Amino acid sequence: MAAIQRRRNQEGANFRVQVRLRGHPPVSATFERLTDARRWAQQTEAAIREGRYFPTNEAKRHTLGDLVDRQLEAIRTKRPHDFKHQQSVLGWWKSQLGAYTLNQCTSALIAECRDRLLAENIGTRQQPRRRSPATVNRYLAALSKAFSVAVREWHWLTDNPVRRVSKEREAPGRVRYLSDDERKALLRACKQSALTELHLIVLLALTTGMRRGELLGLRWPDIDLKRSLIVLQKTKNGERRSVPVLGEVATLLRSHAKVRRLDSDLVFAGASGRPVAFDAAWYAALERAGVEDFRFHDLRHTAASYLAMSGATTPEIAAVLGHKTLAMVKRYAHLSDQHTGALVERMAQKYFRQSSGE
Repeated sequence: MAAIQRRRNQEGANFRVQVRLRGHPPVSATFERLTDARRWAQQTEAAIREGRYFPTNEAKRHTLGDLVDRQLEAIRTKRPHDFKHQQSVLGWWKSQLGAYTLNQCTSALIAECRDRLLAENIGTRQQPRRRSPATVNRYLAALSKAFSVAVREWHWLTDNPVRRVSKEREAPGRVRYLSDDERKALLRACKQSALTELHLIVLLALTTGMRRGELLGLRWPDIDLKRSLIVLQKTKNGERRSVPVLGEVATLLRSHAKVRRLDSDLVFAGASGRPVAFDAAWYAALERAGVEDFRFHDLRHTAASYLAMSGATTPEIAAVLGHKTLAMVKRYAHLSDQHTGALVERMAQKYFRQSSGE
């Protein structure tokens, strides 16, 4: 029998169909229209009963190159902001295995490519450089996503071979944040920059934990200056996020709105109407401030670290940063522990040491 379930996602509603017949493995597909879902259910159920449904044939007919091309077309439509990155990652897999049919793409073959990813020199002969385990895992995740879609929606395969490929052990996440002196020196250097927007960009990153892409993609319709609130429509995890903007930052943002460009609704627009290029100004500010071993993304770590040291809980930090899970936020737990220990120490000094002396 066929069961049709209506589901909602970010793109709207769709219909998931599952056909289950005794003696046969269940098969499912997703459609945007109910009529298409019903038609597929009837045709598939009839094909299974008559012995004409052979999904394994699709795995012999399609190559991994076909898989990558179709997945990239879907990404171009649904996640255009992520297209270039995915094109690079999935393009690597296509260069290695593009001519193989999907039934030939075994877990063992993919594991060989995983090891090749790790060993490949992406630097120069004089200064060799290798991909990190975390990067290799992202490559595997992108391929696994494509295979999963091919299993669930396209019915090109019955199983995802990447599931049985071991992931690499990743190093602990980097936590580099600004000390009080470094923060003051960096903000002072940003104020002196020839790029007038740099100071506001850095302040927003420090006080909100927004990512570089979120800052550069920020548009005036997303900002409510009266309520001092930013609503991020497109974030890394695909969910909307509200970000409060308070104090000096809100004042600077209102001042920046008075001199905004009229040919672009980007908050930080460059001369061409595209997002402003601030890398040169950023590195110059770091050098003037004497801040070493610091990346722009570390401003996000700094915001999270300050939250932890201010007593914010792990779920609260995750909510501000926009993380779906708590795993990424656990790296700041030790800062929160230090803060809690200091509170307990002050309490003990105030109440219990006095009592013991009486």
